[in-house]
Order: sequence, then C-alpha cells, then structure tokens
Amino acid sequence: MSQSINIALIGATGSVGEALVELLEEREFPVKELHLLASSESAGQSLSFRGRQVRVRSLDAFDFSQVQLAFFAAGSEVTKACHERALAAGCSLIDMSAALPLAQAPCVLPELGREGLPVLKAPFQVSAPTPSAVACALVLTALRPVVQPHQLQLTAMLSMSTLGRSGVQELARQTAELLNGRPLEPKGVDRQVAFNLLAQVGGVDEQGHAELEKRLAAELPQLLELPDLSVSATCALVPVFFGDSLALSVQCDSPVDVTAAQQALEAATGIELVEAGDYPTAVGDAVGQDQVYVGRVRAGVSDPRQLNLWIASDNVRKGAALNAVQIAELLIKHYL
Repeated sequence: MSQSINIALIGATGSVGEALVELLEEREFPVKELHLLASSESAGQSLSFRGRQVRVRSLDAFDFSQVQLAFFAAGSEVTKACHERALAAGCSLIDMSAALPLAQAPCVLPELGREGLPVLKAPFQVSAPTPSAVACALVLTALRPVVQPHQLQLTAMLSMSTLGRSGVQELARQTAELLNGRPLEPKGVDRQVAFNLLAQVGGVDEQGHAELEKRLAAELPQLLELPDLSVSATCALVPVFFGDSLALSVQCDSPVDVTAAQQALEAATGIELVEAGDYPTAVGDAVGQDQVYVGRVRAGVSDPRQLNLWIASDNVRKGAALNAVQIAELLIKHYL
C-alpha cells in the first residue's frame, strides 16, 4: 500500500468505531486524513489517532467528496439514509451494518485475498460480513480441503455488544439493579437479559425468522461460493458483554475424517485450535484477540457425515473492526 487516502468513519463513537480507529493506527493503514463522524448528539467528542485528538463531527453536513473511502459502522438506518449520498460524491464504502442487499453490496472475506473480491469499479460499495459469518466462513474455508458441506446448522450465542454500546450499558445496568435488589425495567430489550438468555435478537418476520438469521443464511453461501448451501441459523442474546460463542454443525455427503479436519484447522492462518479435551470461551480466550478459536471438533453422535464444532470470537474486534480494515487494505491495493 503505497498511496494514502482520505477516510471517513461513520459511527466513530460506538464500540466498533473506536476499535476501527485503534486498528487503523495499529496496522499503519495509509490514512491521509481521518474524518470521524457520528450523530449530532455525539459530535464534539474526540478520539486519539496517531498522537493527536481528532474531533468527531456531525454526519448531517459532511461532504463525502473529501474522502475516497467510508466505513459505515453505525446502524442500518444511517447506512440506508446516507450511502447514496456517499456514492454520488465519488466515495466508495464498506457497509458494516448489514443494511444493503448482498446483490448491491457483496460480502468480502479478506482471508481469501483478491480471489474473495468481486469485480469492482470505484465508487463501489461492499459489505463486511456479520461477525458470526466471519467466524464461520473462516473455519469452513480452512476445512474446505477435507470437508464439503451441503447444510449448516448454526446456533449463535451473541454478546450484548451486538446491540452496540447501549447493549453493553443495559446489561451492566440490569446486573447492578438485580444485585442490589431493585425492581427491573428493561430498556432497549423487551425483557430481563441479565442472568438470562433471550431466544431471539430483534423482531421476527411472519415465519419467525430474525433479520440477523436471514442475513447469515444469505452471507455464508456467498462467502463460501456455495450457492446451494442450506443454512439454518438461530441467534440468541446472552448476558456477556463482548465475544460471541457459536455451535456449528456441518452436514456432508460422506463420512468426515475428524483427524484431517483438526489438522486443517491447526494449519490455518487466523484460527486457534484448542487441544482435544478442552474448549475455548469468549471471555477467557477470544476477547481482544485477532484469532477465531475452535474446539470440541467431533463427528455426529449417530451420523459420521456430520462435523460439530464450537467457535469463540471477539465480535467487535475480529468480527467487525479488523475484518473491515482488512477489506479496506485489499481495496486500496487493488481498486483505489
């Protein structure tokens, strides 16, 4: 990466936005000028970047012609409202909110290199996959030489940071209220989540599917280039601040060689295989790390064509921020 470009970061004051700023500095991304943007309520705050304080400005009046690339790390409504304005100004964008259809903004898995990039012409828009899709796709890509899946069953136990900073704050507030014997009135979620588990994330459609579940079912076949792959996903909220835990079941057409699968995972870049007899946890292993942790690799109890795995990953750092920065590194190398 020889050239420097101007960058805009929408959602700079959120957990993912702050992690993005840290990683842009940590990875020495070629930023010429960094524009930090947020809602008018958050404007005026400052974040440290390369030894100086960068003030957060309001998104409303921002001129996207000043930048070549924008990270959209705020909510989906913000992306839907502003992405056309960015494109019209000649600014390419990485959508981290899952707001745009995959046909319009295809997903990118940086670990695939240029092979994982669609054919693009600036200004363009691509999607950073959801954190659960990032973790699963990395694992399945590593397994591809020995496992050919035709069906996936995923149970994603998501931390409260999935809902952003407000989710983390709500879990802390609920926990404090309950430990102090005070009555609880949930805010931002429809019921108690502290010391509990909520069986869905957000609202559901007429068939009972949440948007995040449908997004996972769309992203994984595209990322793996397996258009006929059947994906069934259930997403739940758990009383954990950061880090996701995933139970993944892979159904194949022929018996799985578990030893070969373990060897493939152990050799893969970006994956940490936990030794047999142990298993990773989000809090104890994954949070703050750039690797995806895998354990409990085993065949099905009654079906040798089934491979079951336990996955732990930092949803904010690895699943969201690092993945988006790696996408940007690919884009600036090949297209910007």
